[in-house]
This record gives sequence, C-alpha cells and structure tokens, in this order.
Amino acid sequence: MVRPSKNDINNTVEKIKDEVLEPTESKAKRKYKDENEDVDEITLLDGLSVPKDGSVPVKKRKKVATADKMLKLEQEKINHLRNMNRISVTGSHISKLILEFNELKTNYQVSENLLNNMKNSGYLYPTPIQMQAMPIMLEGRQILACAPTGSGKTAAFLLPIIHSLRGPQKKGFRAVILNPTRELAKQTCRECLKLSDGCDFRIHIISKVNQALIKYGPSSSQKFDILITTPKRLVFLLNQDPPAISLNNVEWLIVDEADKLFEEGIRGFREQLEEITKACISTNLRRGMFSATNTPAVSKWCRRNMKGLITVTVGQRNAAADLVDQNLLFVGSERGKLVEFRNIIQKGISPPVLVFVQSKERAQELFNELLYDGINVDVIHADRTMTQRDNTVRCFREGKIWVLICTELMGRGIDFKGVNLVINYDFPPSAISYIHRIGRTGRAGHKGKAITFFTQQDTVNLRSIAAVLRASGCDVPDYMLAMKKHSKKERRKLERTAPTRGKILTVPTYKRRKRKSCVEKKSESEKEM
Repeated sequence: MVRPSKNDINNTVEKIKDEVLEPTESKAKRKYKDENEDVDEITLLDGLSVPKDGSVPVKKRKKVATADKMLKLEQEKINHLRNMNRISVTGSHISKLILEFNELKTNYQVSENLLNNMKNSGYLYPTPIQMQAMPIMLEGRQILACAPTGSGKTAAFLLPIIHSLRGPQKKGFRAVILNPTRELAKQTCRECLKLSDGCDFRIHIISKVNQALIKYGPSSSQKFDILITTPKRLVFLLNQDPPAISLNNVEWLIVDEADKLFEEGIRGFREQLEEITKACISTNLRRGMFSATNTPAVSKWCRRNMKGLITVTVGQRNAAADLVDQNLLFVGSERGKLVEFRNIIQKGISPPVLVFVQSKERAQELFNELLYDGINVDVIHADRTMTQRDNTVRCFREGKIWVLICTELMGRGIDFKGVNLVINYDFPPSAISYIHRIGRTGRAGHKGKAITFFTQQDTVNLRSIAAVLRASGCDVPDYMLAMKKHSKKERRKLERTAPTRGKILTVPTYKRRKRKSCVEKKSESEKEM
C-alpha cells in the first residue's frame, strides 16, 4: 500500500475544487450583479426604497460556494483517498477515514497514552483497514471488515475497544473477543496487553475451564474487563447451572476470523456463537466481525442481525496479499512431494519456514521423515499437549526451529515475525484455506514466498486457487484457468473430508536409524572441536 503524501492530497483537492466551484462562480457572475455596484434609490414610506427607474431590486448575494457544494467537495476528497488505498465501504452515514493517528486524538479524544502504545507496537501510520475501521467503531457503529492477512486488523478493533471502555470498572466483562484457536487467542491477548499498557484494564484469557468455574462464577469479585477466548470454552461456562460466567454487561462482541467461526458441521462454531450472542443481553451491545476472507454465510448473518451495519473491504475480496510471491508446482505423486521438498532444502532456505499438511497423522509422518535430515524441524498439531504446543511456538518465534510442520491449526491469524517461506505440502481444501495459509508470510509490509505442491488428485480445487494467484498478479498457466469448474457440492465435500493419500515414507526404518547415529556422531565431534 502506497501512502499518499500531503502534496498529492492537496493537489487532488485543488483539482476537485476547480471542477466543483468554477461552474458555480461563472453562473453567479451571469445571474447576479456585483454586490458593490451603486444603485440610485428613492426613499418612500418607513424607509422603503425603490430604484429611480422603477425596476425591481435584485437581491445581493456573495459569490461563494453553497454548503451542498462544499459537502460534495469533501466527499470527493474522501472517495479519492479510499480509492488510493483500495478501500470499499457500504452502509449509511459512513465515518470519515483517518490518515494519521493524531486525528484520533483530535476527533475522538483518544488518549496520548493509547496512541503511544500504538507507536510502540510498530504502527507509525494507520494501515488501510485501520484508516476506516477505527473511526467507525469509535462512533459506536457495527462493522463487518475484510482485509488481507497481516494488515493490522487486530489493532483496528482493539484500539476502539480500549478507548470506549474508558477505564476499569467492577461490572464484569464489558468486551469479549472470540478466536477460533487457543494459539490465536493467546496472540490477541498479548497484543491487547501491549495496547492497553498504562490503562489498568483486567484482561483475561480462559486457559483452563476448571479454574474459570471458580474465577468467573457468581461469587467472583467481578474485577475483570476484557475476555479473550475460544467459543467452545466460553459456551461450556455459560451452560453450567447456574452459569459460571456473566455476559450481561458486554458492550463489544468481536469475532476474529469470522468466516471460520461461521462454518457449519463438526469443525464449525456457529452453534456456540449463537449461544454466546444470546447471552449478551445489554441494549448497548455492538458487534464487529473481522477476517481476511468473507463468505456469503457471514455477510447474510450480519445483514440480518446487525442494525446499521457498515461493511469495509480492503483490496480485492478473498484475495491473497500482494507481497507474497506464489507458485504452483506439479510433483506427480506423493513420493515426488518429498523429493521436491528435499530439493528446496538443498538449494537453501531462509528460515523460518512453515509447512502445511492436511492431517495430524501426515504431519507426524513428515516430521519423522525429516527429523534426521540435518535441519532444525518440529511439528505442531492438536494431539500434542498444550505445553508442547506452547514450547514449539516459542522456539519457532525465537529461531531455534527453522522448519515447522503444521496443520490447519496454524493457518488462521497466527503472526510469526519474518516467515520467509510457506510450503503447502498437501493441497489446501479450498481457496479460502489457501489464502489463510500463505497469509502467514508477506505480513506487515515484508515480502514472502509460497510454494504449493499438487498432483493429479488435487484438480478439484486447482482452478479456484489458480484464480487467486492470477488476481494477485502472479503468473498462472492458461490451462489451469481453463479447467472444468467443479460443482459446489464437490468442493464442499473436499473441505469436509480430505482426500486419502499414501503414507509419507521413502527411507526404510533401519536407514533412518543409521542416519540418526551419523548425525549424533557428527554433532559430538563438532562439540569436541
């Protein structure tokens, strides 16, 4: 995103002003006399005067633009800025966007401390989604926001929430933020703690429901303000008799990765989300939905249930980030995947690298295959304990792990600083899944690369994912876009049930053990040196 300079904005405003005001002034010159022109008058009764020649007096008017023209000029300026930043909005009485964070202090009385916290978090200027979403939420409007991965959506909703709550109160939770995974909830909590530094808010995350039963129950002190959690844990507390948590005073309900939470079936959270919204009974409740992709189910629900909704979309809807160099690579077979993966490693990689597979079983198989290849590799999936997952994520952030093998668990929202390469070892089940996977790289203005392996077995979704690449400006063979378009039923089936693939195994067990002993001997000799 190229940020417009003040000179560009001023030149644009002057151009628009000339177009809008010039016709008005020329028309005024033709229609009205100059206000300084002298008129000879005869005074009659009670100060009433008429011209000597008996003509009807002309009402004097100043040659200035009308209020409507000035409003039109202002709207033209705002629309130009939105177009420059690829922001599209729908709704009524839409808030003006901001270009600098200082405008929040001037227009909405956002505290200096909160603005400094934004700066300390690395935000010197607002990103496009922050330009428009922050003013909307600061005015208490409900929002559905869709922006590319790594575009600052989390801060876009955290700042208005922190400002609107003003300070800590003894009312119980006044803001609830829902995330699809525990890892993403912990990341959101860290971001919230940074931005609210010095505000004394009590920010909580539900990690263990047994402890939460006591902590948030009816006999609790109610000394908490913001809750960050996954829907399943929150619903468990709400279903206790009596409920182990109260959402009666919730003013803001934020759904992060909204499209994931609206999925149907076993993996979805729609039923839990409905229970949570029913528990938020405050008349002052406002809701915000944020995601990198937008599905018809989310849009339909928001239009039905969110009064005065404003929809904000940055860039092309359901498109990948422009900063990611994307490649589709035909590998022939399952064995070909492993051969090509090792070729990429041998040519040289720039860690950290994320590798996505379709299941926890395949994640473990690939990990076992690469464990003794001389690279720092680890695996994360739902079968690992919370402690193991936390340690793995921490080591990956610290650079101790070069290659992290993962499932869809890590495909949503997790922000690893500086991921240079994403490899889709197994083809994504949908275009939306693809966008979120490769969105782990190319974040916060940094370039990244994504390589996706595919075989003949993956042709059902090849056309739709190739279209995502083409929309992002990447080169795609014409034959991919000309492939048969499969039915929605076939694509949905693939989303719910991953294709059956052969085991990831090319090296016999005895050879892997031999390789392990060689690696251990080599490391021991290096230590002695």
